Amino acid sequence: MKKDLLMWDETLFRDPDVFEIDYVPEQFNFREAQIQELAFQIRPGLRGGRPLNTICRGIPGTGKTTSVKKVFSEIEDATRKLVPVYINCQIDNTRFAIFSQIYRRVTGRSPPSSGTSFKRVFEALAHFLQKEDAVLLVALDDANYLLYEKEINQVLYTLLRSYEAYPHVRIGVIAIVSDMSVSLQNEVDVRVASVFRPTEIYFPPYSAAEVHDILKERVIQGFYPNVLSQKMLDLVVEQTLKSGDLRVGIDLLKRAALNAERDARRSIEEEDICKAYEVSRYLHLAFSLRALKAEERKVLAGIAEMSVREDAEMRTGDVYRFVKERAGVSYTKFYEMIQKFDTMRLLNLHYYRQGRGRTRLISLRYDPERVLEHLGVAQSI
Repeated sequence: MKKDLLMWDETLFRDPDVFEIDYVPEQFNFREAQIQELAFQIRPGLRGGRPLNTICRGIPGTGKTTSVKKVFSEIEDATRKLVPVYINCQIDNTRFAIFSQIYRRVTGRSPPSSGTSFKRVFEALAHFLQKEDAVLLVALDDANYLLYEKEINQVLYTLLRSYEAYPHVRIGVIAIVSDMSVSLQNEVDVRVASVFRPTEIYFPPYSAAEVHDILKERVIQGFYPNVLSQKMLDLVVEQTLKSGDLRVGIDLLKRAALNAERDARRSIEEEDICKAYEVSRYLHLAFSLRALKAEERKVLAGIAEMSVREDAEMRTGDVYRFVKERAGVSYTKFYEMIQKFDTMRLLNLHYYRQGRGRTRLISLRYDPERVLEHLGVAQSI
């Protein structure tokens, strides 16, 4: 019997964009209450006032970014007097980088040349807002990264107290936070807290039934009929719930279909899903590493290499001596980095008593070989 194989120019994907992480679906279910609350916070900006400040809080993959982008899209269709600007703080996590992006989005032009001071960029932005009588609404996605980089106070202070130097400039902030150990309103200093005063909108994890319905909708939109059976969809849902991140499920669907296509099959089988999960399950790791600077990547690679050798918790002093040979960083800089990695949930940093003193221990949260693989580092052992 002839096997039902794909021809070389055929595909299982009706619309591959549906499985991209940044795709904003037209039909976005199970976040109506959060979107309505966001709309309420933003409403003063539609009338020319300052939008109320907001924190969207929830673990990764709970619809925070999509909800904000959905609301921003509606604002753009409705008015030009309220200008929404989305900033990915994993990528742009310094004050200069953030305000350069805001300037580009608001004016449609590149900011002044790289030798220009921050003050000149901000002055140009403020004068433009004054001239156009426009209200600015800034979404800081993964705002917790500004906390890791010690930039949060400078960024929020400049945005929220701009009216003191530039009368009638009105700016509101939406901070999107995925690190549940971070309480942003408690982390900012007094000067910022006095003007920030955000309303927190909580995005709970999706239930099993909600994950099923969301992924099923993606399957209907993105695949041709009969590519994924109900049994295989149930397996994808199971793996997604195991990871606790809806984005893993979306990525899993995409990779499983690519695996099936590679074998020229017209439907996704269990082996395709299991093989795909071995990659998709590390989605958080991949996103986190993407935000690291070159020097931080070297230090983390050194920690991972040592973890392969030690296969146990490691003392920070031993790790520093090992890493110093590879990255050449000072101990102060090294300790700042491992504190950041701990906050980012890339490793665990804790203490144990030894005699009269205390020793800090480090252990990676991920398989060190996977960390090296994602960093693109060949093992030297």
